[in-house]
Amino acid sequence: MTVHEFGTGNEKAVVLIHPSLVMWDYFEYVIPLLEAKYHLIIPALPGYDKDCPGDFTSVEEIAKELAEWLDSHGIKKLSCLYGCSMGGSVVTRFLADNRIQTDHAVIDGGITPYRLPYIATRLIAAKDFLLIYSGRLGGIKLLEKAFSTDEYSEEDLKYAADVLKMMSAKTIWRTFESCNNYAMPDKIITGCGHIEYWYSSSEKKARKRDMEYIKNVFPQTDFREFEHIGHGGLAALKPGIFAEEIAKLCDQGE
Repeated sequence: MTVHEFGTGNEKAVVLIHPSLVMWDYFEYVIPLLEAKYHLIIPALPGYDKDCPGDFTSVEEIAKELAEWLDSHGIKKLSCLYGCSMGGSVVTRFLADNRIQTDHAVIDGGITPYRLPYIATRLIAAKDFLLIYSGRLGGIKLLEKAFSTDEYSEEDLKYAADVLKMMSAKTIWRTFESCNNYAMPDKIITGCGHIEYWYSSSEKKARKRDMEYIKNVFPQTDFREFEHIGHGGLAALKPGIFAEEIAKLCDQGE
């Protein structure tokens, strides 16, 4: 897992974890707005990393690897931990592992375990896999059918098609299988005192089950709704608002 760093001379550390179907450069518009004040740590997750070819592992393994990387680099405390969609799954598991002190965390449209019978979870993963793999085979035209063109421009879809070409079938399968079914500790204790779950108004119904799960495992969570964006659209489409919200969290108490 390649880790990209910006603003390394700054005291407050902020980790940003990207969603699926994109790479770490999902945060390219956010970096210039935050790097002058914060130490940004942006991992390129396995299977989505051009610099380190390989396959997606699992939510649990990535959360563990991230904690180990932070510890080995002397980073004992995070001012803010953010993850979107697939990245939100990693944040959820990272918080449950409770290995690195985290002041604030944001789970943006994060995916939580289904908690369904084994065969049902595999059928759901298979459906998601076929939807995305068809885009890998068919390029932009099939992606236009798979995703809402109201939210994504042709340039966005071309980017997704290019990322899909890089991804292996194993990575696509493991992404959905793991994000839908990752394990959580039997007893969850997190030292993070402030957790927020972000979601867009357009996905409120789709994220209902995820929000119920997060409320159950992290009852201190605040839920925040954002208008006029789609799933995972804040950092890419409204980077100014994204940066302001992350800064508010990091600077609380100052």
